[in-house]
Amino acid sequence: MKTPVFGSFDGAKPEHQLGPMQTLDFPMKQFRPDEEVDFCIVGVGSAGGVLVQRLAHAGFKVIGLEAGPFWDTERDWVSDEAGSHNLYWNDLRITGGEDPITMGENNSGKGVGGGSVHWAGFTPRFHPSDFHVLSSDGLGADWPISYDELRPYYELLEKEIPVSGPAYYPWGDPHGYVYGPHPLGGVGHMLVKGCSALGIRTVAGGPVAIIAGSYKDRPHCIYRGFCIQGCKVGAKQSTLISHVPDAIRYGAEIRAHCMVGRINMKGGRVTGVTYFDEEGKEHVQRAKVVIVSGYAIETPRLLLNSACPGFEQGLANSSGTVGKYLMVQIGNVVLGRFDEPVRMYKAPPAHALTEEFYETDPKNDFVRGFAIQTVGPLPIAFAKQMMAAKGAWGWGMRRVMMDYNHWCALGVLGEILPWEDNRVALAEATDRFGLPVAKVTFRMHENDKKVEAAGVAKTTEVFYAAGAQEVVQESRYAHLVGGARMGNDPGSSVADKWGRTHDIPNLFVCDGSLLPTQGSANPGLTIQALAARTADYLISNARDLLSQHPEQVTDEHPPVRHNLSPDGTSGHGVPRLKSKRAQN
Repeated sequence: MKTPVFGSFDGAKPEHQLGPMQTLDFPMKQFRPDEEVDFCIVGVGSAGGVLVQRLAHAGFKVIGLEAGPFWDTERDWVSDEAGSHNLYWNDLRITGGEDPITMGENNSGKGVGGGSVHWAGFTPRFHPSDFHVLSSDGLGADWPISYDELRPYYELLEKEIPVSGPAYYPWGDPHGYVYGPHPLGGVGHMLVKGCSALGIRTVAGGPVAIIAGSYKDRPHCIYRGFCIQGCKVGAKQSTLISHVPDAIRYGAEIRAHCMVGRINMKGGRVTGVTYFDEEGKEHVQRAKVVIVSGYAIETPRLLLNSACPGFEQGLANSSGTVGKYLMVQIGNVVLGRFDEPVRMYKAPPAHALTEEFYETDPKNDFVRGFAIQTVGPLPIAFAKQMMAAKGAWGWGMRRVMMDYNHWCALGVLGEILPWEDNRVALAEATDRFGLPVAKVTFRMHENDKKVEAAGVAKTTEVFYAAGAQEVVQESRYAHLVGGARMGNDPGSSVADKWGRTHDIPNLFVCDGSLLPTQGSANPGLTIQALAARTADYLISNARDLLSQHPEQVTDEHPPVRHNLSPDGTSGHGVPRLKSKRAQN
């Protein structure tokens, strides 16, 4: 054939690639260096990506400053476990305490899209009970909002991402998903098999932020298992591909390799930020409103590093809670060996789960609970788990690795409550810009340890019920949240229910650091839903917030703005009508 079916090949395209079919083929606006913008967003990750898209779509002048690169997925990403470590926040952080947290790959990202670039994509909602833990269980904290206030944003983001999932999801607030589920992989099969034998309900095929059918200019999942290494296929959602292109289309500027070192103040109001470019040169960006979306470590670090006269203990810290109540989730990986091959890599890692043990059970000697989810470690991660779980080394490790296809991994996702002594502070060490780095102190409390033990025991029981011959486990954590929590009381929280800091009327926080509690659900969907909700508040109150008197805010009940979704959100993929059961 002399002429290809789709025409002659005309060489490589110069456009910025966000997947094999998705490009940024339109120019990005460039604001003048001395120009004051309406909104400056610090961090373009899960929350920042949604915020910059919403505010630009609404017509405001908005800049997103991101410490990491603006990924070109075809040039920057590789289908290789070891080669994907540059997706994580690998800069120096000091970690300690009785039960120190591992920093880096499991809990934070660096680059446009943030941690959503390398999340597994599980998108369960928080339960209604998560919003009143203190009132119901006597520990933890209550949110300043209810589940009902966030529900419409869950529904909206599940369409925008979009989320593939089952027709009926029975836990929390029972609901269904518009986009159909994925097929069941080997790990999911073992979870369903073991749980069914024990009478435990499960769901399969999601909910997961990976498309099972083509969607706009994103192809469907090809089930190769590289979800947490950055999805070169483009089937898995990150705000890099779902929201940032629309933000740029509507006039936002994304400045990559820009590390914000200080929020600037004058007369009790923020005036913008000081940041460092890739060469270390210092710049000032003026803004009428600053929104910090740096996630649970970098957000408290920036607020503390911005201490100045009148705010000697850090910005928005009159309560003394900036950096406190940091949380991770119990994330133990339990592994079972089976006679038949499982092939953990042959499916999205996140595609089946049970939340049957999520809520407080009065029969237990602890409050709250855990979920059991599928995970699919690739060989390097599997080797690390086997070294921790079995002490495998040398020839013993080689024998285990040759058996890789017969092993199956499930994750315990358990709730750790907010404790004041788990916190982010500033260390004496500094980064390459001369900024004090974060020092993280963490320990497990008695209730947390009991949840962990119960989760591992139940998951082990599930494995044996499914026919496993051997079961081992690795202790680990997952999902950082907290550190700048929201609340109604300015004496015990950093921000109000919209993310506006109690102390400074034109300074907002919007990311996972806001969460007062974390449940046993992956937080990514909730973080993006909160960002869409905050954006509606900012838009409704923009006239006052962008004026000389930002404290004069009047609209506490903004509408849910469906018209601000990224262009083409509806009408693509494999939509499914709700069943009568799901509607009820």
